[in-house]
Amino acid sequence: MLSQSAFHRSPSLFSGRITPSPTPKPGQWHAAMNRRAMVRTVVAKKAGAVKSTSVVKPSPPAEKETGKEGIEVRVVLTVKNKIKQRLLDKIEDSWEYFVNGIGKGITVQLVSEEIDPDTKVGKRSLVEPVRGWLPKPSDHPYIVDYAANLTVPSDFGIPGAIIITNFLQNEFFLMEIVVHGFSDGPTFFPANSWIHSRKDNPSSRILFTNKAYLPSQTPDGLKDMRQNEIVSHRGNGKGERKKHDRIYDYAPYNDLGNPDKSDELARPVLGGLEMPYPRRSTKSDPSSESRIEKPHPVYVPRDETFEEIKENAFSTGRLKALLHNLVPALAAAFSRRDSQFECFSDIDRLYKDGFIVKAEEESFVDRLIISSVLKNFMTMGDKLLKYDIPSIISRDRFSWLRDNEFARQTLAGVNPVDIQRLREFPIRSKLDPTIYGPQESAITKEILEHELNGMSLEEAMETNRLFIIDYHDILLPYIKRINSLKGRKIYASRTIFLSTRNGILRPIAIELSLPPSPSNPSRKRVYTHGHDATTNWIWKLAKAHVCTNDAGVHQLVNHWLRTHACMEPYIIAAHRQLSSMHPIFKLLHPHMRYTMEINALARQSLINGGGIIESCFSPGKYSMELSSAAYKSMWRFDMEALPADLIRRGMAVEDPSMPCGVRLVLEDYPYAADSLLIWSAIEDWVRGYVNHFYHDSSSVSCDKEIQAWWDEIKNKGHADKKNEPWWPNLNTKEDLTRIVTTMIWTASGQHAAINFGQYPFGGYMPNRPTLMKKLIPQEDEPEYEKFLLNPQQTFLSSIPSQLQATQVMAVQDTLSTHSPDEEYIGQLAASHANWISDHHVKNLFEKFSARLEEIEETINKRNKDFHLKNRTGAGVPPYELLLPSSGPGVTGRGIPNSISI
Repeated sequence: MLSQSAFHRSPSLFSGRITPSPTPKPGQWHAAMNRRAMVRTVVAKKAGAVKSTSVVKPSPPAEKETGKEGIEVRVVLTVKNKIKQRLLDKIEDSWEYFVNGIGKGITVQLVSEEIDPDTKVGKRSLVEPVRGWLPKPSDHPYIVDYAANLTVPSDFGIPGAIIITNFLQNEFFLMEIVVHGFSDGPTFFPANSWIHSRKDNPSSRILFTNKAYLPSQTPDGLKDMRQNEIVSHRGNGKGERKKHDRIYDYAPYNDLGNPDKSDELARPVLGGLEMPYPRRSTKSDPSSESRIEKPHPVYVPRDETFEEIKENAFSTGRLKALLHNLVPALAAAFSRRDSQFECFSDIDRLYKDGFIVKAEEESFVDRLIISSVLKNFMTMGDKLLKYDIPSIISRDRFSWLRDNEFARQTLAGVNPVDIQRLREFPIRSKLDPTIYGPQESAITKEILEHELNGMSLEEAMETNRLFIIDYHDILLPYIKRINSLKGRKIYASRTIFLSTRNGILRPIAIELSLPPSPSNPSRKRVYTHGHDATTNWIWKLAKAHVCTNDAGVHQLVNHWLRTHACMEPYIIAAHRQLSSMHPIFKLLHPHMRYTMEINALARQSLINGGGIIESCFSPGKYSMELSSAAYKSMWRFDMEALPADLIRRGMAVEDPSMPCGVRLVLEDYPYAADSLLIWSAIEDWVRGYVNHFYHDSSSVSCDKEIQAWWDEIKNKGHADKKNEPWWPNLNTKEDLTRIVTTMIWTASGQHAAINFGQYPFGGYMPNRPTLMKKLIPQEDEPEYEKFLLNPQQTFLSSIPSQLQATQVMAVQDTLSTHSPDEEYIGQLAASHANWISDHHVKNLFEKFSARLEEIEETINKRNKDFHLKNRTGAGVPPYELLLPSSGPGVTGRGIPNSISI
């Protein structure tokens, strides 16, 4: 409806004050009211993505010229009301329909691309009211149209913008405006934006047509408006934002801790020399900002918030997660302890029966008034309390135990971006030896050659047969602090893999290290798989510790930092420096959808002090400090390009004859092989788009908006890295193509590859435990005897408790879920059909879409090729994370345009 959706989160924003639109003169109202009111209902498939629009200072309307024939035009506004309406919503709708019907709700004013010689600004039509009565029923009754009739002079020229003023009491969601009557056919003004009420902000709003213009090509009548739009998005950096504002500004991560609530929740500010980090969006002057706790909403600019379908899906996911955790949490509270899994059957029952309250806990439940409610919950297992079977155990319950599956997931799992080719030996740390002990690894040539089946180490390295996942240097500085936390015990790890002659990767050595002590300056142990029962169980524990490290680095570095956190500054800078009519803004806009909102929600309950990540992952309260350390030592924009990343890790070599200019070292590397297909398609689409709008390199270097955008990303968005020498230049069309391709890849394919497999792979906790509670027992320790008597109990008591496991599983389920309104790469939602007027660009997009369909067929064929053993085989799940399309839910496939979850 025209009022704000109850499901929308409307944080407070601040907006710079703009001179309000003039109120229509009585004569104008009267003339408009004598015209016939028009309304029609349209059918749309679904709501579209948010489109950036602006606030402007309207000029007085142009008067009709006497003696000249005018042009009669019709302005049609398409408005999306709330889909699920309460009685109050329906009453408000009826009132607003009435107000609009008598022409007292919304006014519009057309602006020409041509300059008015008298006012020296774009020619203006009269300000006219829109009208509308109750709409006719349709398949989508929540989408309605309102219309206004205008007469403009015959020399008005081409309309380039429209000014809209909302006199209603509430904001409304405008999908688009279409102007009929000009000789060139209908003129489209894409919106997908909230139009604030004049009572909240006296300024009017402007929408531009769907024509794309570089700054130097801007029609004279729109130049001032173009600049005003950009300035309006910046605010003045002071005060607190109001809920209707659309202000984009930067702040450090100063809202993760809550020392006012507890000293235990104090957290350092991320962003600055000591703890560098990308910047985030802010709700107020960063120096005065304080943390906002649930249920209060965290600020994001109004058009960045979830639309109703997405908000409903996300709320449903949170309710499901809440109910999944309710019984384990209450059981833990009643029994005053958080129970460990006692046997693997306890874990299996989560998928068959749901969480089971044990006998000693039932007495506590029975004493409660709500015990009957809890029992009812227990009978609702099929829908709410039972977990879906993750794909990792859906075909083979025991695959996670095998070495080949442990190794396969480094190439085709949820975190396939850390494996590297072993290129130097001996393996050496870069940490200070005076603090962290000897730099040389305990993995010796003799240990490796014992596992190489007669091959020398030199031969294995020369033939690209050895690989490594090295978490030693990123974790060792934190081990002492992490291991001092209750219920946390981890090592810094290195894992060596061998590519066998039959194409299978297998782990051959694991090094687990602790910080040096005065009595033992080198606390490093190397484990290999053995043939006796004891060695096999110790090997399983060593692999579990590696998986725990992998889960933490995946979540905090590869997932959160490299996609979510690093993408946000690109979005903020785009709104602050690029007009919505800029071709690069139009290209990037689908890849910004919902990212700022999901990041704000993550800061509130996922990565915050005491949040899910700290509670359930090994680094605990040091999680975001570790993420900052990774940003400082590892992150480089130029290395976020897929081919550059593969070459950096030694997983590919340069080869100009190959697509993307690289050749994979391992042919059967599903993530890399499929990623290169997606990267290549994106790059060709972007290159064609850039070449169409920029005719030579000088047009790139002379584009003031694009240069300001890139400068702001470096100097404000990633301010702690602004002086790094590796930032790419932006002087040529190829520079721009590579930069934009990297951003689109990050938001789409890269995020999909490392996000939507979280529940399929992590939903079975033994496969990827998110924390370990015990170190591996040694022969001279009391725990060793217990381990020999019951190794299963040692394993299960080391991984997360029942409550921790169900918390993580519930979150992973939510993060792995596609919303019903998801917009996938290469697909165009009905609400975006008129995103651009350029027919050549539309043809390029159709070719891009067709290519992605071909890629989907190629991936499906690869998943049936039995020579590719990391994709096929008995019980092996196919690699589908980079299939472009998907339906809603946890599907383990699909590439959304943006980081929307």
